[in-house]
Amino acid sequence: MKNIEETSKFQKALEVIEALPIDDQAMLVDIIQQRLRQQRRDELLQEVVRSQQEYEAGTVRRGSVMDLLTELSP
Repeated sequence: MKNIEETSKFQKALEVIEALPIDDQAMLVDIIQQRLRQQRRDELLQEVVRSQQEYEAGTVRRGSVMDLLTELSP
């Protein structure tokens, strides 16, 4: 949940963006979307690297769904 200061900054940013010409607003949207996609790719890459490290360290277990359910049951 955002606090009042964060909301105020967000509102100010929106006001600045709305003051831009429509073409600039569209360009800004494209830039933000590209950056978000890149951030998601970076996060996925970090997760893959972490998973590979866990696999190499032997901390990853393999098995079927039934194996998992059996292990989880008391």
